[in-house]
Amino acid sequence: MGQDITLTASDKFELGAYRTTPAGTPKGAVVVIQEIFGVNHHIRAVCDRFAVQGYVAVAPSIFDRTERNFQSGYSPEEVAIARKFVASPDWPAMLLDTQAAIDSVKDVGPVGIIGFCLGGSVAYAAATKLSGLSAAIGYYGGAIVRFADDKPKVPTQLHFGALDHGIPLSDVETIRVKRPEVEVFVYDGAQHGFGCDERASYDKASADVARQRSLAFFAKHLVA
Repeated sequence: MGQDITLTASDKFELGAYRTTPAGTPKGAVVVIQEIFGVNHHIRAVCDRFAVQGYVAVAPSIFDRTERNFQSGYSPEEVAIARKFVASPDWPAMLLDTQAAIDSVKDVGPVGIIGFCLGGSVAYAAATKLSGLSAAIGYYGGAIVRFADDKPKVPTQLHFGALDHGIPLSDVETIRVKRPEVEVFVYDGAQHGFGCDERASYDKASADVARQRSLAFFAKHLVA
């Protein structure tokens, strides 16, 4: 359904991306930001599903500055390798590459952003710092609490699992207090990564509700 493309950031760095296009006239576009596992099968599937919903979707390879086309599965060994990319995240560089993805689809119509894990934090940061967005959604972004003093410039929705060992509920409460204008949902019984149907932590019931909330949020805010 999709194709691999090349994006060019404002500093002239070229990075890879995966882009899908719907069959009919697009409703708008969605930038999909990866987990630490790269633009892998799951992230490509997320893009494909947005195309089915009528959106152009693009997932930039935000690790290309470190290792081009890195993709990983979810075994303990693969997780350990993937963690090296976030030992000291280069947030400005990831935001440069995210802006390149936004710019690549802004001619389609209104642009939303959605991210998972690391990408959830990038999506939140993008909502506060980047241009060209109309809405932002973040799933289980562990660094969001560190950015919570920054106010999003666009409507923003966040999703967390109540049993996420990496994101204490006290962090979620801090975000709620500092950013009352942001929609925050917590899913009982859900762990980190609950939205990915390829991970052991997948929670279908929570993922289905979160997905419907996400689609409704974009339908409301991605309006030309």
